[in-house]
Amino acid sequence: MTQPLAGTVVLDFTQVMMGPIATQTLGDYGADVIKVERPGVGDLSRRGVLAHQGMDNPVFLALNRNKRGIALDLSTDAGRKVAESLIARADVVVSNFRPGVMERLGLGYEEARRINPRIIWASGSGFGPTGPYAHKGGQDVLGQAFSGVMKRTPDPDAPVSVYATAIADYTAGQHLVQGILLALLQRERTGVGQKVEVSLYNSMLAMQAQEATARLMYDVELNWAMMPLTGCFETSDSEVVIIGAFKENPLQRICAALEMPDLSADPRFAELEDQRENRAELRGLIAARLSERTTAHWIAALEEQDVLCGPVLTLAEALASEQTEVNRMLLEFPDAEGRVIRTIASPILMSNSAPDVRVVPPQLGQHSEQVLSESGYSDEQIRRLIADGIVQ
Repeated sequence: MTQPLAGTVVLDFTQVMMGPIATQTLGDYGADVIKVERPGVGDLSRRGVLAHQGMDNPVFLALNRNKRGIALDLSTDAGRKVAESLIARADVVVSNFRPGVMERLGLGYEEARRINPRIIWASGSGFGPTGPYAHKGGQDVLGQAFSGVMKRTPDPDAPVSVYATAIADYTAGQHLVQGILLALLQRERTGVGQKVEVSLYNSMLAMQAQEATARLMYDVELNWAMMPLTGCFETSDSEVVIIGAFKENPLQRICAALEMPDLSADPRFAELEDQRENRAELRGLIAARLSERTTAHWIAALEEQDVLCGPVLTLAEALASEQTEVNRMLLEFPDAEGRVIRTIASPILMSNSAPDVRVVPPQLGQHSEQVLSESGYSDEQIRRLIADGIVQ
């Protein structure tokens, strides 16, 4: 199948997660992604998070397929000139440094569009290019903390904590993809590139659009995890999650499934506001009943009453689920040494195109000579750049 981004050249200066998840998505659907890294160091995610290092590091392997790698010293004039030659033939430049870094390197938007007026210059940061927090590093946990997400716990008495998955990085990365695709679409119509900017902060605020609108318009707290009939409950053998919403009188349905008296007839729980006011007492009654039988028993009973529910799985259990296999969400491919990389596939399903693995995650500088040759450098020039330590 023809990939939708076939022929699109992406120059990728990103590292860690927000940027790499964006450029990997572009690469999965056909873009030629050229990953630019520092000689001898590379992407920070190549080391330091888990005991596995180098090309065994799953943190790096998860987000860097379908990219060719060049190691380039951007602190030198010669290195910047190489970068400029790459910009000249690129469609998209992507970075996720702190604001001002690309400009100090001489590779900011104004310099890039002078080299290539059709360039789409996309940047991801922690808080945006200006403002009181612009100088701060862009890190997922900070995005959670500054945006209010971390404070919005499922219970007023629950301690504030870091969310266990990098939701800010992933969300901002997908917004970065959206911005790049919108800019590519507009360039097809106008012939002119543009600047695209996203931030962890903005993405996390956007994720809370409904909650923020409730606060801005009526100064009320909207917290889906604090809905009186929604949440996780312990059963006799594990946990079950129940969503007591989207039905007329969901409490009556839950009580029927649990073979309890109809608590919706009790004045303490008759209306939603009553249920909210007496949430702790109501949930205590439901929890006591759920603790008496197994998760499987209660799921069958709740589904009989058309109540949304399910088991609370571990990641290992989810990966082993038949649904994961049916959805083709597990991806396996051999690396350059024949070892099998097992990871997550693209979640985007299209009827006339499909993601594939054309390039395995690159070793540091693996494709430097190939990329330089395609950019017009002679063998002698390439040897000199390598000998001078400009390129690895």
